[in-house]
Amino acid sequence: MRIGLLTEGGYPYVGGEGGVWCDRLVRGLDRHEFDVYAFSTGQAQEDAGWVELPPQVQRVRTAPLWVAEEDGVVHGRRARRRFTEHYGELAAALCTAAEPGTAQRPGTAPRPGTAPRPGTAEKPGTAEADRFANALHGLAELARDEGGLVAALRSEQAVRALERACRAPGARRAAREARVPDLLAFADHLERALRPLSLDWYEEDGLGAVDLCHAASGGIAALPGLLARHFSGVPLVVTEYGVRLRTHYLTRPDASPAVRSLLAAFHGLLTAETYRAASYLVPGNAHARRWQERCGADRAKLRTIHPGLDATPFARVGEDRRTEDRERDEKREKQEGQEKREHAGPHTLVWLGRVEPAKDLVSLLHAFAEVRAAEPGTRLRIVGRPSGPEGEAYLGHCRALAAQLFPDEADGPHAVGRNPVSFEELGGPGAETTADVHAGGTVTVLSSVVEGFPVGLIEAMFCGRATVSTDVGAVVEVIGGTGLVVPPRNPRALAEACVSLLRDPERRARLGAAARARALELFSVEQNVAAFRGLYLETVARTPVRRPVLDGAGAPQPFAAPAEAHVPGHWTEPTPRAVPTWAVETPEPVTETVR
Repeated sequence: MRIGLLTEGGYPYVGGEGGVWCDRLVRGLDRHEFDVYAFSTGQAQEDAGWVELPPQVQRVRTAPLWVAEEDGVVHGRRARRRFTEHYGELAAALCTAAEPGTAQRPGTAPRPGTAPRPGTAEKPGTAEADRFANALHGLAELARDEGGLVAALRSEQAVRALERACRAPGARRAAREARVPDLLAFADHLERALRPLSLDWYEEDGLGAVDLCHAASGGIAALPGLLARHFSGVPLVVTEYGVRLRTHYLTRPDASPAVRSLLAAFHGLLTAETYRAASYLVPGNAHARRWQERCGADRAKLRTIHPGLDATPFARVGEDRRTEDRERDEKREKQEGQEKREHAGPHTLVWLGRVEPAKDLVSLLHAFAEVRAAEPGTRLRIVGRPSGPEGEAYLGHCRALAAQLFPDEADGPHAVGRNPVSFEELGGPGAETTADVHAGGTVTVLSSVVEGFPVGLIEAMFCGRATVSTDVGAVVEVIGGTGLVVPPRNPRALAEACVSLLRDPERRARLGAAARARALELFSVEQNVAAFRGLYLETVARTPVRRPVLDGAGAPQPFAAPAEAHVPGHWTEPTPRAVPTWAVETPEPVTETVR
């Protein structure tokens, strides 16, 4: 089949978010054809170029979201009237809709750091949702008829329509309090979000020709899929490994309350429309699934598919027999007595990831102080690069804390001491790859207070390593029963779990083997590709025929274009089918004698 892959800031750009799993998906489904429709997020991303594309990618069309290209379209009086009507309806829906996720049941409150319970949110009303969808489709039809909306969305006419909606009876308090700077700021955000409406991607030779649209994320990336469904009836599948609506709630803290409220309403209604129109929604884990249900997703449409990782780079470490030999030696030394065990080689804890405050390395360092008191000679390797300026400052703070907690050690009076905590980056000695890092460690540690899908933890599982993790995000779902899980921001619990594994090599070996088996079963590329292959077929099978094939008499022929028609070979030629005689003979009419 022919699939339209929709991305925002990701595939096919080098280093794009989510680009790795998209590339693995496209390469794994080599029997299908892919048309990629991608939004870029900056000049640097476009300058970096694309990844090498496989032959099944037939077409790539891109559009920038970071700059508005003047289209030179000047609307006439009738078009301006249509724009004012639809844009005003869109603004009215935003000003009157309840913000998803703002209401709780009486006496309840979500636990900090966790997703809210499904069913406790105040979802957008049906009237507001329909009003939003009709206005969005009306603007899209206007853009298709007139050639674009770039100038109209940036005009004074748009700002005045937004102001009227904010001042109208029934508008929420936050919208009524919006001032002129707030209206200008929100109009600018809305213009950026609605730029996909002006694209020429929705014609019969574009997204109208694909069999299925697959949005690699929610939000703006799914908007072309909504329009393709509206104009051509193309089914839509949306993958969310991180729920975009939740991301919008956590961004732009410097904006005014009115702007944040209007932005939350827009993204909430866009998410609700996406969830309503999509044939299937694909969360990457149960944590994301709970957020989707919280935001109004229908449970019948949800299909959890875990991200797929390539296990090949970690096979050498995971299957290395020397690891088992080392574990046996440690067990034998433990049995021979405490004195001999103290002279054995030092244990090493490994932390691997991006250095940023959400990873809570401060708690890890305090926990390591207790580990060193219980197990002298243990070392800690922190491997990773800082994430932006904030990460640089945090790394400096962690280095200073490590120097304060752990003075340099030396073997003798004439030797040079070194700190038991090392800060490294991938590519250095002993850390050429992530597999090398895990190979040199005894236990892998994750200390985050905020985490989505812990890829680094799965890599440690591929390497057959026992792990100690904090209970955040999808950690428990990933680990299952193959590692130890402790509360976040609890250095003592983290230290006790690490010490328990360092003192029990047999348990480490058992947990590491179970972790590797679990990762190979649930988180490999093969299971990810197979799951999406089945989902694509199920989606198309449940979709009505959009371009019916007619016979010689002009009557539609259902199932006249089977899936095999896309594969070259002799089976693509239609063959006559045997028809029973009772199906072709004209039955005699049943008559009733009137007396």
